[in-house]
Amino acid sequence: MTGRWLRWLLAAYRGEHQIDFPGLWKRALIGSLAAVVISLGSFVVRGVDLGIEFEGGTSWEVPAPGLSVGEVRDALRATGAADAKIQTVGGDTIRVRAGVEGPEAVDSVRNALAGLAGVTGNDVSVTTVGPSWGSETTANAQIALIVFFALIAVYIAIRLEWRMAVGALLAVAHDIVLSVGFYSLFQFEITPATVIAFLTIMGYSLYDTIVVYDKVREVVGRVSATGRYTYTEMMNLSLNQVLMRSVNTSITSMIPVASMLIIGSFVLGAVTLQEFAIALLVGIIVGTYSSLFVAAAVVAKMKEREPAYAEIAERIRLRGVAGGGPTRTVAVDDAVLGTSAAAKRSATARRGGSGSRPAAPPASGAIPPRPRKKKRR
Repeated sequence: MTGRWLRWLLAAYRGEHQIDFPGLWKRALIGSLAAVVISLGSFVVRGVDLGIEFEGGTSWEVPAPGLSVGEVRDALRATGAADAKIQTVGGDTIRVRAGVEGPEAVDSVRNALAGLAGVTGNDVSVTTVGPSWGSETTANAQIALIVFFALIAVYIAIRLEWRMAVGALLAVAHDIVLSVGFYSLFQFEITPATVIAFLTIMGYSLYDTIVVYDKVREVVGRVSATGRYTYTEMMNLSLNQVLMRSVNTSITSMIPVASMLIIGSFVLGAVTLQEFAIALLVGIIVGTYSSLFVAAAVVAKMKEREPAYAEIAERIRLRGVAGGGPTRTVAVDDAVLGTSAAAKRSATARRGGSGSRPAAPPASGAIPPRPRKKKRR
């Protein structure tokens, strides 16, 4: 069974097998709805772990290899910060975050951590962020998100069409909900670096989606005039043509991100890289998925309701060839676009290129044709 799937994947990778994307859209929709519901449920039940830059407060970090969270909490009871949030970051660094105010309370926690770790007070780094600055940062992030959505919607509507703008924005919203839901589910901290990664995710997802839309516009421009293929079939053909480009782009993007996550975060202990890399890694995977199964499906469903394409679909249904799928898509690819191997060999032979094959000799026992006489001038 595994070998069969591997052969199928290799054939799809080489372009020898076409995937019936419309046949997978329903299952993909169910999976996406389930993931969105889980993400939204996690928002309600667990919330999101916002960094100090958004909530305000004070954060202490001290190198303390071997210390447990329980030991740190016991040491902080005398300071009044026993309910602080305590994390182990980078393998050997303790991070404490609490809403204490006043220099005396801050110094009290610093001295307790220094005494527990066996270091001086100067080895404990302290970061204090006021609540007003945190709320301002949150407001700026929200404004940046709204402006981003507005500009992208206008650009796609002008460059392509408004239905594609709707599909692209739904795909991006899907990616953001799943990415933030992942952070909420596993309680990863959301920092300004994470917000930057989320914005990068949206740009990457839109790039993949616009590549798909540009290809389907090209295919529709060459195929729709025949009136023999539905918009869903033309979208399916376009997705198969850009599939390997999307997959290869995703793989080449994931390799450096995974290296940054493994080497930079777990080996070198750079916590900021971890916050950034996890968001990028999740976003690349989700963005590639949404461009193929969310953005494309939304546009196909909307376009099929247009009178012209609805009439074509009805005409095909009455002729008894409705259903689409890979067989009809291959027919479009070969007959109309001329991209099949047979079509390429035929074109090469007509041009007299090196790919043309010599004429086959007559079968055994057959009478060869009489050569034509040259006309005398």
